[in-house]
Amino acid sequence: MSPITAEQVSSLRRRTGVSISAVKSALEEAKGDEEKAIDILRKRGVAQAVKKSDREQKEGSMFLERSGNKAALVHLACETDFVARGDDFQNAGKALAKTAIAKGTDAAKAEAASVMPALVSKLGENITLADVVVLEGATLGTYVHSNAKIGVMVTLDPSTRQNDSVGLASSGQVPSEEIAKDVAMHAAAMAPKVVSPDQVGSDAVEKEKEVWREALKREGKPEAMWDKIMIGKEKKFREESALIKQPFVKDATKTVEQHLGGAKITGYVRLSVT
Repeated sequence: MSPITAEQVSSLRRRTGVSISAVKSALEEAKGDEEKAIDILRKRGVAQAVKKSDREQKEGSMFLERSGNKAALVHLACETDFVARGDDFQNAGKALAKTAIAKGTDAAKAEAASVMPALVSKLGENITLADVVVLEGATLGTYVHSNAKIGVMVTLDPSTRQNDSVGLASSGQVPSEEIAKDVAMHAAAMAPKVVSPDQVGSDAVEKEKEVWREALKREGKPEAMWDKIMIGKEKKFREESALIKQPFVKDATKTVEQHLGGAKITGYVRLSVT
């Protein structure tokens, strides 16, 4: 049998909430089979959180930590909003965000693997680190919605500044960070999946095409026209999914791209509690 790895131990600890030694012993007895190891721990009467691991985590919070031109965004997930608003949960999320910005995402994941079993046992819910991302750029905009359910980070090309072509002050200059925050707030509201139309995946487009074909058939459109019609539908679908092509929420007469005034989005992250 291959040696039990740290990843196997970490995974079973997250599911059961028991000590490293108990987890390792059970995995060794089960020859690395996690499900068999769970049965062993249950028979020994030491598994505490395994039943919780199967429950859905539809609640949680976003945690943002920022230092200069770098930011870390953490999505900590749980089962109920009551737990998400509690001090223990909030303190854990904030600590993970601090670790992520100071030491990186791998360090935050390792810390979560270490502290989550005890938190699960204390709060009585399945709690996991759903996502952690670190973004860095000379021009950084961040936004977490007031309910802490949505978080966005955006970086822009720092060499470009907005100008008065978008109705700004006559000086023609606005700090790019302010523009980046505007874009982050827009993304929080409009939930674009990608930055530009060409980044929309072909699988997503093909799935939509199946829907369009059925709709065209029901409408009685001649099949010879379908390809031409779907070219326009695909263009619209890609643009609606893309951040830079969406009408800007603060001024719908312009797209986000026009509001940027030439600035290029170099990084974009949007996380949400779903």
